[in-house]
Amino acid sequence: MRPATSADRSAVAELIHARCTWMEQRGMPSWRESADDLASQCDNPYGDVWLLEMDGSRIVGRTTVQDQGPSWGWTAEERSEPALYLNTSVTDPAVRHLGPGTLMAWWAVDRAAREGRAWVRRDCLWPDLVRSYETQGFTLFHEVERTKYRLYMLGCRAERIDGLADRSGPGRATPRGTPGW
Repeated sequence: MRPATSADRSAVAELIHARCTWMEQRGMPSWRESADDLASQCDNPYGDVWLLEMDGSRIVGRTTVQDQGPSWGWTAEERSEPALYLNTSVTDPAVRHLGPGTLMAWWAVDRAAREGRAWVRRDCLWPDLVRSYETQGFTLFHEVERTKYRLYMLGCRAERIDGLADRSGPGRATPRGTPGW
C-alpha cells in the first residue's frame, strides 16, 4: 500500500472502469458516472487516497483512508472513539481471486492498531457488499436512510494483523509469502 499521486490518475481510472464493467455485466449498479471524479482524487493534497500495488507496479486496488467518517450514521459515543474510516474502495476484478479488497481492509485494521485507534469503520450501499465486508471481519452496526439511499454502517476492531510485513517503510504493507504482492 502506498499513497496515490497525480501520476497514478490514469491507471486508477483504468482500474475503476474495469470494476464498473465487471459490475455492469452482472447487473449491478456501478460508479461509472463518478469514475473520473474518483480517479481525480489521486490529486488530493491530504494524502488520504491509498493504492494497492501488485508486483511493485501494477495498481490493483484503491481506497480512501480518513481520520473520521461522516457525522451521520454513528452515535456520538461511537464518533468519540478513535477510528480510521475507509470509503470508495475499488479493486481490479482480474485479481479478485487474490483478495485485494481483503488485503486493503486488513492493512487498514493493522494501521489503525499501530496508530492507537480502536476501530476501522466504513459504509456501503449494497447488501452484497455488507456480506463481503463481513468476511473481512467487519460487523454491521447500523442501517441508515440518507437522502435517497439506505447505507450500511460497518466497523472492525483495530488489531495488529499477523502476516503483514512492512517491507518498504511506513505505509507499504505486503503479506508475507504471497506471490505477486
